[in-house]
Amino acid sequence: MAAERLFQRAVCVRVRGPGCEERRLNVRVNIELLSVSNPVHKKDLAVRLTDDTDPFFLYNLVISEEDFQSLKSQQGLLVDFSAFPQKFIDLLQQCIQEQNKDTPRFLLQLVSSAPLLDHTPVSLNVVETNPFKHLTHLSLKFLPGNDAEIKKFLASCLKCLKEDKLMLEEKLRKTEEDLTRQLSYTQQSLSERNRELDKLKHEWTSHTTALTNKHTQELTNEKERALQAQAQYQQQHEQQKKELENVHQKSIQQLQNRLSELEVINKDLTERRYKGDSTVRELKAKLSGIEDECQRAKQEVLSLRRENTTLDAECHEKEKLINQLQTRVAVLEQEIKDKDQLVIRTKEVLDATQEQKVILEESTEKKQSHIEKLEATIKSLSAELLKANEIIKKLQGDLKTLMSKLKLKNTVTIQQEKLLAEKEERLQKEQRELQEVGQSLRVKEQEVCKLQEQLETTVQKLEESKQLLKTNENVITWLNKQLNEIQVTKKLETSASTHAGVRTAVSPHGMHERPSFPSSGISHPISPLYAFQNFTEPAHTKTISSQCPGPKIQLNTQLPRMSRCADVQTGTAATHPANKENGDNLGLDSKYFKKKDDSIPLRGLSQNTLNSEYLKPYLPPKATPSPKAAAAPASAYFPG
Repeated sequence: MAAERLFQRAVCVRVRGPGCEERRLNVRVNIELLSVSNPVHKKDLAVRLTDDTDPFFLYNLVISEEDFQSLKSQQGLLVDFSAFPQKFIDLLQQCIQEQNKDTPRFLLQLVSSAPLLDHTPVSLNVVETNPFKHLTHLSLKFLPGNDAEIKKFLASCLKCLKEDKLMLEEKLRKTEEDLTRQLSYTQQSLSERNRELDKLKHEWTSHTTALTNKHTQELTNEKERALQAQAQYQQQHEQQKKELENVHQKSIQQLQNRLSELEVINKDLTERRYKGDSTVRELKAKLSGIEDECQRAKQEVLSLRRENTTLDAECHEKEKLINQLQTRVAVLEQEIKDKDQLVIRTKEVLDATQEQKVILEESTEKKQSHIEKLEATIKSLSAELLKANEIIKKLQGDLKTLMSKLKLKNTVTIQQEKLLAEKEERLQKEQRELQEVGQSLRVKEQEVCKLQEQLETTVQKLEESKQLLKTNENVITWLNKQLNEIQVTKKLETSASTHAGVRTAVSPHGMHERPSFPSSGISHPISPLYAFQNFTEPAHTKTISSQCPGPKIQLNTQLPRMSRCADVQTGTAATHPANKENGDNLGLDSKYFKKKDDSIPLRGLSQNTLNSEYLKPYLPPKATPSPKAAAAPASAYFPG
């Protein structure tokens, strides 16, 4: 018999029963196509309903081609048997798509004749809702699973859990090996990097000391040279000032002597002029009395006029000379003023040079303090020099270039301002490079810290996963013990129930019995520890209380089938101490089932989180059906 799985998903179903409210239930629907070749080749459609939270919830339906023909005639279906599985799957998918909506268009209803789902036949209806009417597209009747089918189902669940456990153990072993390798490799690399760091620290300190010594020597040499140049400029200025003062005084004395001479000549000429005028007046007075002497006087007048013209010319020339001398004196005074301005400018230049000298001294002090700060930062950053090989190589190249430039600077000492500017720029570049080195080292330290934290978290998660595996192994062993005990109690109860009566698994319509649900392999992960829900028993029950301290169990002696759950009353810890060896306390300690938020989610165990609420003692089965009823499930459509 070959089975082909067509559909397996969890679907939200609305459970309805007489005298109870409608409730929702998550049911896993498994659809398989069975092909049987002996004695005649035929195909059957098998549908199974299970609940992930209740391992005893099992309903089966097997539809053959003959059953489908009656179903088709009863419900007015328009598809053949070959296309029916796909259409049914399409309806289920539409229900899954609409299940999260407030008013779904398609929904699944699980209708039972009893108020509770207590091993009674149920019908699964696919209903389409509209504002006018609820249309039932398909209605399938399911029969509850017997003890043999439930045992096969639980065995398949346990098999899947064991396979998942083996897979998880292999994965854990591989992850442990990988992490140990990574740890050893990282430790080796860290030791190598620490050694390289120590070497680089030593080289860096030697280079920095050499640079500071050279810079201090150059600064002292430049200070001495600046002082010498300043003294030379002052001496030259004083000499030029003295020479200019001597030349100026000599020229002033010469001009004063010349002026005194010209004044004396001018006085003589004015006296002569006055004398000539007096003689002319005397001659004019004598002219009227002496006619004879008139001609002589005229001749003398003419001669005197000639002399007067010459004197006037000489006087005019002398006035021109005086004007020239005055202009020359003004020029000399302007030159004196210009020289005074030169002296003032030279004084200002001296003041400016002195101010520049003070500024240079302050800048040198600041640079020295900055160099000291840089040395302090270099010492503080000595612990942060991890994984900086490339940057330090670049710095070494820059230092070599600086050394060559410093050697050239010792030979070239022409322009002081250019040298100082170049040194300031180089110092700024070195500061920037040091800041970049510090930033890169901080980033690398942060990365190392993050890696260490990740390693610690992975180690913690490994330990927690080991503890989880141990607890899972303990739970599996405990479940095996519980299953063995349940099987023993089942055998005892079957021997007791033969005297009371046997209940055959026959459908309410009197149909023939069908072969059991053949597919036992389950691919979805189901936890072996599920909560066993407590249902109310009928009124005709006997309470069988054990005298030993432990749980009291109510059994229904009138029903030969297995009871899925019972009312369990546990004694207090003070009056009745638990005896785990005798089987009084059937539950494990609650510390093994506490959920940890920081634990590693294991593959295949996402739905198997154990909680202490679900670990209640449960009731063993009461009775098994007759061999005829256990042979095959009855059909819901064809009477026997």
